[in-house]
Amino acid sequence: MKIHTIDTGYFYADGGAMFGAIPKTSWSRRYPSDARNACVLAMRTLVIEADGRIILVDNGAGYKHLKALSYYRFFDLKDLHEALRERGIAPTDVTDMVFTHLHFDHCGYTTLQDPAREALRLAFPNATHWVSRRQWENFRHPHPLEQDSYFPEDMQLVETSGRLRLIEEEEMALTPHIRLKLFDGHTPGQIAVYCDLPERTYLFAGDVIPLAAHLSLGWISAYDTCPLRSYEAKAKMLAEAVSDQQAIIYCHDAHTPCTTVKRINLFYSKDALITLG
Repeated sequence: MKIHTIDTGYFYADGGAMFGAIPKTSWSRRYPSDARNACVLAMRTLVIEADGRIILVDNGAGYKHLKALSYYRFFDLKDLHEALRERGIAPTDVTDMVFTHLHFDHCGYTTLQDPAREALRLAFPNATHWVSRRQWENFRHPHPLEQDSYFPEDMQLVETSGRLRLIEEEEMALTPHIRLKLFDGHTPGQIAVYCDLPERTYLFAGDVIPLAAHLSLGWISAYDTCPLRSYEAKAKMLAEAVSDQQAIIYCHDAHTPCTTVKRINLFYSKDALITLG
């Protein structure tokens, strides 16, 4: 198995929103912000080559909604097709597209718009697109507080093309070495991806733990729709990460992409920095 990451671009998110009830005097020591209190976040895609398959996890914001989302000040966007071609992977080679969840910064590249016409096309036409059923139902019928995070045109073509697969189980094996687990809190039915390599398991944690600064159990984003469940999900995830010496890949951390984790008394923190391709 080979795994590597691609940063599809960056955007600014309000620091108060990212850290919720945690005061800036505390979180600013762990994650920098600008004069407008905005933190730079990455949009990280995981690329897995395993068991004869090419699997992507999340694909960034894409280009369709940048005007509508100008508040986030996207910059240094990278075309995912071009980034994959640099690694010898054609869009038609991708066999599986796994979404941690369907917020715009995780699935916007799923459909592309031809500049010459309005019709959309699938970015990865041969891929099976994996979403949890809980997240899919939430995407179709979102709460008013979460509905601005979803764009129907990102995923409707996946459904009508027959490329959508909904996950019912709390845990399933995508391949002999890739496991998917569901976690609530940030949004219903978020998928975390576990890659079991010989040296260790790598965990793509999604927005369960978006930044290394969020390793503290009580540090929960204001974007999380159910913070009590976020706490429980994070506690479960981190206990296993420490006991199994897993490496966590942070989907949004622009400064710390991947680390192992340690526990000291009741507190979790990052341990060794891990370099991926």
